[in-house]
Amino acid sequence: MNGSVIMSKEKILLVMAAGMGSRFGGLKQIEPMGPSGEFIIDYSIYDAKKAGFTKVIFIIKEENYEIFKETIGSRIESKIETEYVFQKMENIPEGYEVPKERTKPLGTAHAILCAKDKINCPFCVINADDFYGREAYFDAMNFFEQNQDENTYGLIGYHVDNTLSKNGSAKRGICTIENNFLKNLVESKVEKVNNQIIATPLHEEKSFLVQNDTIVSMNMLLFYPTLFPYLEEKLEKFLSLPKEQLQKEEFLIPDVLKNAIDEKVREVKVLPTTATWYGVTYREDKEEVVEAIHQKIKECIYPSELWSE
Repeated sequence: MNGSVIMSKEKILLVMAAGMGSRFGGLKQIEPMGPSGEFIIDYSIYDAKKAGFTKVIFIIKEENYEIFKETIGSRIESKIETEYVFQKMENIPEGYEVPKERTKPLGTAHAILCAKDKINCPFCVINADDFYGREAYFDAMNFFEQNQDENTYGLIGYHVDNTLSKNGSAKRGICTIENNFLKNLVESKVEKVNNQIIATPLHEEKSFLVQNDTIVSMNMLLFYPTLFPYLEEKLEKFLSLPKEQLQKEEFLIPDVLKNAIDEKVREVKVLPTTATWYGVTYREDKEEVVEAIHQKIKECIYPSELWSE
């Protein structure tokens, strides 16, 4: 255990923002949601800063750098230390290559690995287009303050019924938990049908019913730099797949965590949160998110102009 990392006062918020919101129809990370034009990510950074996070790193596509810097960056760079990392196909080990036909990013685990050279302290990974709720960031900080093993990671878990869109299915990581630790994580398409919640694993397994309070992962994950060597090892294995698979498969962080748990080289503590999750999977979801933010402003959780303080 590296005590200096465990005890570091520095905490990084690593924001995965390289994906374009295809179903939403545009770059949903910069869709105004707040009354003064705030995006969902503004509220995430505001909450993380309140909880004690000291720096934010955005993982983005290089072609989106200017628009991110002009919008989000211009608002937050004076409030919290900010950096940008590009997820590029070229960010792979020597001796490997990605099929030229592939244009889609390699996946969330690769995105995180692209930030390796910028991180030397505990860090929390989030999606740019998910509203996680302030309590979740305090839950994350409590984990970092209490955890004593840098090979034990954290996962902020939500009740599945609190994460579903009324407008269609959504991808969720269904968690199997034993003694507060993650034992399995099944990435699934989840949808409420006739008042029942049905999960269909993405890897072509049979659909199954889940309870309203089943814990799911929303990609709010808590790590230490010990993650990076393991990611590098697994990326090489991924890049060794046959070309046909490499054209379409993704190197995903849930799959990497499942491998680490199965190999008994890492543990993942599940931290159920009381926070409410909101997201915009479909354009029709926006109204609900806007209303939720408006209500939190009425309750004085947020100012009407977020960065006016």
